[in-house]
Amino acid sequence: MGTEPRLRIMQLLLSAHPDGLVVGEIQQELDIPNSTLSHHLEKLKNEDLVAVQRESTFLRYTANTAVLQELLRFSTRNAAPATRPSSAKKSCKFCR
Repeated sequence: MGTEPRLRIMQLLLSAHPDGLVVGEIQQELDIPNSTLSHHLEKLKNEDLVAVQRESTFLRYTANTAVLQELLRFSTRNAAPATRPSSAKKSCKFCR
């Protein structure tokens, strides 16, 4: 994810899971300029962290929770023992 705007986008999409949000809703909520938002959404889509679906003239984005769960499993499996959370489910309650 790498940047603060992408993290904010992912947090917002996770809070709207499973329905997701159309671009205008994301832009309104986060107050990110349209060109910047498009850039970040494209990066997230290319990494398979979000899915996009066309609805008439709108694009609806949803968080790809399956990929996020796998990322969490990978990071906790490869974390140093002292930094591992006791349960991945406790760390990712939004990924259910």
